[in-house]
Amino acid sequence: LLLPLAKGGTATIIGGFGTGKTIIQQHLAKFSDVDAVIYVGCGERGNEMTEVLEMFPSLKDPKTGRPMMERTVLVANTSNMPVAAREASIYTGITIAEYFRDMGYNVALMADSTSRWAEALREVSHRLGEIPGEEGYPPYLADRLAEFYERAGRVICLGSEKRVGSVTIVGAVSPPGGDFSEPVTQSTLRVVKTFWALDKSLAEQRHFPAINWSIGYSLYTAMMEEWFRKNVSDEWPKLRGEIADILEKESELLEIVRLIGPDALPPKERLLLYIARIIRESLLMQDSFHPVDMYCPLEKTYLITKTILIYYRTLLKKLDSGLKLEEIRDPKIVEKISRMRYQDLDNVRKTFEEVVEKVEATTVV
Repeated sequence: LLLPLAKGGTATIIGGFGTGKTIIQQHLAKFSDVDAVIYVGCGERGNEMTEVLEMFPSLKDPKTGRPMMERTVLVANTSNMPVAAREASIYTGITIAEYFRDMGYNVALMADSTSRWAEALREVSHRLGEIPGEEGYPPYLADRLAEFYERAGRVICLGSEKRVGSVTIVGAVSPPGGDFSEPVTQSTLRVVKTFWALDKSLAEQRHFPAINWSIGYSLYTAMMEEWFRKNVSDEWPKLRGEIADILEKESELLEIVRLIGPDALPPKERLLLYIARIIRESLLMQDSFHPVDMYCPLEKTYLITKTILIYYRTLLKKLDSGLKLEEIRDPKIVEKISRMRYQDLDNVRKTFEEVVEKVEATTVV
């Protein structure tokens, strides 16, 4: 919704230890709208690859109903393997991805993590006696990262039959101590077009995925608006803008709340904080272990978003009519909205109609 990634695009997931990078990449591998997934475990723990091997055969592809493992290629290069192999694993993965792309398939490459790959480059560079750059990394680190990410794209393949294929790259970066100013993070951010920043404070609050919507960005938002209008709803760009505005205003108000408390704010600003909390808990959070909430179709996202915003507009009208915020809050509606994320699409449609009907019945004209 807020930070989309297009087919053939590049994205990076940057976050410290325990913020959920691997879980996000594994879920992208499970549910991305692609024909093949290349999962490169580069320098990470061996048990993570074991999890994938155990989990994927039991999962079903939402499009075909076949086991997820049938469309997945694993390139295993764990932390206890040789350093030279760690450097080669990323290139092996992207070459396999290009092979499937040239056959006309849409491919997603998950690289977990490019930080370990960069550390392997540093170690090989030291052994070769090359002049070190910043923090001991080789001076050509930024060039190597750019060469890797620029192999992504959506292309018309050469050959007698016209084929369109794509490679989408999602790379994880593990900055030491969560420091985003270190060389691998900065070199990656110069190249990629979608940045999902994982926030340690959100992870500590058990807000997963712990993507910080204030720091992250996507350069695909404007170019994908037309696609969302055709495939989801004409209202999508407008609803997305409203959600982003509410969250931005909330982050500004939280600074004031820390100083003077929420009770000193005007009613409209307290209402905005109330709605922003509903957005965070009912829309932005996902339970990766829940059988329904682990995957959210676009229509479901749209309906939850629209339900929250209809409720917000209704409360604004009631405030303007002179009613107090404490009088107009409806816990039953909030409960219905919070349950939508755990419902299948048919039940979400029913809940949407119920909430809209109830809200319209109580709207002050």
